[in-house]
Amino acid sequence: MKLNTDYNIKNVGEEILLNGWVAKVRNLGGVIFVDLRDRSGIMQLVIRPDSSMYTIANTLKSEFVIRVKGVIVAREKANKNIPTGEIEVDVNDLIILNKSLELPFEISDNTTALEDTRLKYRYLDLRRNTLSNNLVVRHQITMAVRNFLDKEGFIEVETPVLCKSTPEGARDYLVPSRVNKGKFYALPQSPQIFKQLLMVGGIMRYFQITKCFRDEDLRADRQPEFTQIDMEMSFASVDDVMNLTEKLIAHVFKCVKGIEVKLPLLRMPYDDAIKYYGSDKPDLRFDMKIQDLNAIFANTNIEFLHKCLQDGGIINGIIVKGESDKYSRKEIDKLTEFVKTYKASGLAYIKKDGGLNGSLVKNLKSEEVDKINALLDEKDILFIVSDKYNICKTALGALRCKIAKDLNLINQSDYKLLWVTDFPLFEWSEEEGRYMAMHHPFTSPKDGDIDKLLTDKGNCYSKAYDIVINGYEAGGGSIRIHDEKVQEKVFKALELTDEQIKGKFGFFVDALKYGTPPHGGLAIGLDRLTMLLVGTDNIRDVIAFPKTASASDLMSDCPNVVDSTQLKELGISIDK
Repeated sequence: MKLNTDYNIKNVGEEILLNGWVAKVRNLGGVIFVDLRDRSGIMQLVIRPDSSMYTIANTLKSEFVIRVKGVIVAREKANKNIPTGEIEVDVNDLIILNKSLELPFEISDNTTALEDTRLKYRYLDLRRNTLSNNLVVRHQITMAVRNFLDKEGFIEVETPVLCKSTPEGARDYLVPSRVNKGKFYALPQSPQIFKQLLMVGGIMRYFQITKCFRDEDLRADRQPEFTQIDMEMSFASVDDVMNLTEKLIAHVFKCVKGIEVKLPLLRMPYDDAIKYYGSDKPDLRFDMKIQDLNAIFANTNIEFLHKCLQDGGIINGIIVKGESDKYSRKEIDKLTEFVKTYKASGLAYIKKDGGLNGSLVKNLKSEEVDKINALLDEKDILFIVSDKYNICKTALGALRCKIAKDLNLINQSDYKLLWVTDFPLFEWSEEEGRYMAMHHPFTSPKDGDIDKLLTDKGNCYSKAYDIVINGYEAGGGSIRIHDEKVQEKVFKALELTDEQIKGKFGFFVDALKYGTPPHGGLAIGLDRLTMLLVGTDNIRDVIAFPKTASASDLMSDCPNVVDSTQLKELGISIDK
């Protein structure tokens, strides 16, 4: 069966068969025009008053499913906005295959329906060109990935969905066992352990387009179940994995968008990303780097800045070039409240407009005035945060992105890709009161940091790397630990007991004793990559049947209660 857009002006005179949905019906002076929609687009149908199909055509309504036969003719007036705009079909046979109830919302790309309504009737929402095109792009990405990796000697291997719970990060989704009452499977947060075991098993080059599950708080670019392009390579260095991955990404961009990605990609150490952009996924489509102002205010008389430096904090800022007129006192107050959501104590500012003015100016020393004057051009505004290092950087990194969006400084058609490398191996958890693995406990430390694993955890770095596109982490990975003694040391650094190690990872630790090759890999978020390539900031737009921000499926009404008999079989009672 051919689709609407398989035909063009070269097919005039051909008799064809088409199937689809009625998108629109118009009766113009007795001649009925029908827009027939299928996945590919619109074909205009014409039914004239003398046609034997005229009576049935008069009964057509939106979203009726029909089959038509007819002859392709040239339109009197072409519509350049659609691929089939030069032709139409003069109908000689029409069958209604199914009728439709009145719609809960209009099937159009500019629908005003609330997202919750569209999610409830997702099967209708998918008829909109925007969503169906997004799924086509997702398909194109997966095909490009499979073809590329196949040529590179990778084989696709499925790993289990019912796994052992090994919580070390996000919460697991648990699945009770009927056969083994009181025991549970977990849905995989990733195939991490299994893909490493495939390397132990001699597979050497593995990939999988796989579902992963994490019970965590959601946002616009996150779902409880998501899909990743998972890869692992034996006998691979950091450069091997990164070079292959960026070639894969470039191949996808070329196949799907026709964009040539210049390789090799920029590599930025994690510490520099935080220092200059306040984020481990910096958006490089605009400048506005974070400025270190410690030297300017080293001997300041401004009490709160002086105290911040005394307490080991930092004073940093960002300069918004030539836009000082955009920021009234009211707007600055809004930005102050914004940075406070990132735990910053406040936001100061200095404008250059003939002279300097702002919240700090009257208390500046003359040498501070001179240095700030040298830093700013006319009509610039400097926003300043003083706080602990991490708070200051994170707040300014978020403010940088907010200002860029508010002022339309971002070219939405541009793509900026880079690697962020050399991540810390551990990060301090206030909640746990201990160091946790920044990525996962199987990430290899830098060779020079192995001796510091138990004595200087805060300064241990890893062989980990993330690929970043337009301020989103599109994928991440690492070289894994293949030496059981190093793995044991990392577990000890994480303060896991022998009993915990055996209970969570015993079978994996045992596998490391049987000739494990050096290996490393990476996972690319398929949902997020598709989101970036279609130009949406809502990940639900690229998933056929997504969940809401509260992890609910409005269409199928889940999660929901289950029959008490099922619970009894599983040995489960609900604590009310």
